[in-house]
Formats: sequence, structure tokens, C-alpha cells
Amino acid sequence: MELSSLLANLIIPLDLCIALLGLGAVLRLFRLRRTGNVAAILGLAWALAWSLPITSIWLGGELEQRYPHVVPAEAPQAEAIVVLGGNTGHGRSNWFLPLDKDTAMSRLDMAIDLYEAGRAPKIVLSGGALSGDVSDAKSMAHRVRQSGIPDNALILENSSRTTHENALLTEDKLELHDIHDILLVTSALHMPRAMAAFAKQGVNATAVPTPAQIILPADGSISPWLPNARAFEASRSIIKEYAGLLVYWWRGWV
Repeated sequence: MELSSLLANLIIPLDLCIALLGLGAVLRLFRLRRTGNVAAILGLAWALAWSLPITSIWLGGELEQRYPHVVPAEAPQAEAIVVLGGNTGHGRSNWFLPLDKDTAMSRLDMAIDLYEAGRAPKIVLSGGALSGDVSDAKSMAHRVRQSGIPDNALILENSSRTTHENALLTEDKLELHDIHDILLVTSALHMPRAMAAFAKQGVNATAVPTPAQIILPADGSISPWLPNARAFEASRSIIKEYAGLLVYWWRGWV
């Protein structure tokens, strides 16, 4: 497991809450009641904080807004579009609402739209197989071909399993094909880490993220200050990005 994912799993609100409640109970058994109470309170507070939409909007929104979304027709020209594997089948329009396939835009949808808008003549699909034998890149290629994009427009990078490897191995493909500037496509939340990783490899990339998701519905159906099950569940994605940025900085990958 990637170190950033391991760290994120340790501090996922539900996991950490249960661990601290358990620790608190053990400490109380050893008559360390005050310390045990503090541990339990911290666990409950951590879970409560991440159940509030305002926490996702504040911390997740800060990452999403670093690279604003642009419509494909207004994106700059480049030599290739690089789309990163992972979460390619989702892309809900709003973080707090159920998936609506009619309004969803995945990373791959964005890459296809950029190609069809004439922003670049090549699409580089980056992603290895996290399980099974079929890489993310091959899965994406199948869907891209279904949209009518020819095989000679596709370059596949089939081995990467992390964002760091996405950047490292894609840079090799770009050099092999004499490509010097790209449009980088991933989710808005993931884009800061992805751009930093590609910059570390010396790739001249322009960020073209999918639309921001961590926004309150316009109909006012979600209060930012009331616990929300979707906010609590999805918080792990935000935590993973902050953990990833920390680990990548520590390892010199960004």
C-alpha cells in the first residue's frame, strides 16, 4: 500500500474515532480516567468535524480552487493530453449529492472533450493495474476508442500505481514521443499533488481539472453546519490528498 494511503487510512474519521474510543476505554480500565476521557473526546470531535460539510468545503475546497476548471474549448493548445487513471467512472457533479450519470464528468470525459475540441492531437493514458491484469490505461483506451478517437492518437502508460509513478513513467513516454508540453487532466481535488509531481519531473504541464465538486447544492438542501453522511464518507478523499502532499514532500517527490 502507498505510504500516503496508509497514513490516510489511519486518520480516516471513523477509523481514528473507533481507535481513540477504544484507547480511552483501555485507559479508563487502568484508572487513567482523565487521559481516557481526553482520548475519547478527541475521537468524537474528529468524527464530528468531518461529518460537517463546512469542513469539506474549507479543506477540500482549498485544494480544488488552486487550479480552476476551464471548458475544453477555452483550454490552451498543447502537444498531448495526459489523463491520470483512478476514479475514471465517477465524477459526480456535487460532492454531497448522489451520483447523477447525466451530469457527471469523469477525468476521461474531460480528456475526450479536450481532444474533440482540438486542444491536442494525442492522448496519453496513464495508470497501471491496481488489481487484476487489465491496467487503468487499457480500460480507458477501450472507452476512448468507443468515442471514435483513433488508436494512432493514443499513448498508453500501463505500469504506474501512484501519482509519483504517473509522473515518472509518463515523462518517459513523453520524451520517447518528443512531446514537450501537455494538458494534465485529473480531478480538481487531486490536481495540486499531480501538478507538483509532474513539475518535479520537469514536465511542462497546464492543469485542466474536472469541475470542482465540493460545493453546496444551489437549492439549499444541505446545511454546512449539520452532520451529513456523504460528507463523512467522502472525507477520506480529502484526507488522502493532504496525507499524499505531506508524504510526497517528505520523500522529495514534489
